[in-house]
Amino acid sequence: MAEEQAKQPEQHFEIQRIYIKDLSFESPNSPEIFTKEFQPAVNVELNTAHRTLADNIYEVELNLTVTVKSGEQVAYLIEVKEAGIFTAVGYPDEQLAHLLSSYCPNIIYPFARELVSELSVRGGFPQQLLAPINFDALYAQHLQEQAQKRQAEGAGDGSDEPTTH
Repeated sequence: MAEEQAKQPEQHFEIQRIYIKDLSFESPNSPEIFTKEFQPAVNVELNTAHRTLADNIYEVELNLTVTVKSGEQVAYLIEVKEAGIFTAVGYPDEQLAHLLSSYCPNIIYPFARELVSELSVRGGFPQQLLAPINFDALYAQHLQEQAQKRQAEGAGDGSDEPTTH
């Protein structure tokens, strides 16, 4: 058992930096929107991506678009692209995928939430507090969708026929 532990590389995770890549606030119907009763309808779109920068160094990017309408008019639109650079050493592929697709976005998301809140107020609107997001559940859903897609593709290509070796 001690041999198995010695063979496994030591795992190391580090946050190198969290930063804004892109930021946009638009209020296309101001100042007229401020003269009407404000009844916000909020739509949030969220995407994440990651890429390798160097050996064991990764960039994880969170793209957040918040569109707030009052009636049929867009009150404001906020687009935030928040990112982080992370070091991850010694993780098997499956754990690394979970780390980059769930754990790192969990670290970045509060920074993006704060920007949305601050920009809504600076734009003259009530504070916009976004709900927490369960990135673990989103990642599990993504894995399930990939498995179903592979299964559906496999069913249509005759791969379910017996094979001989």
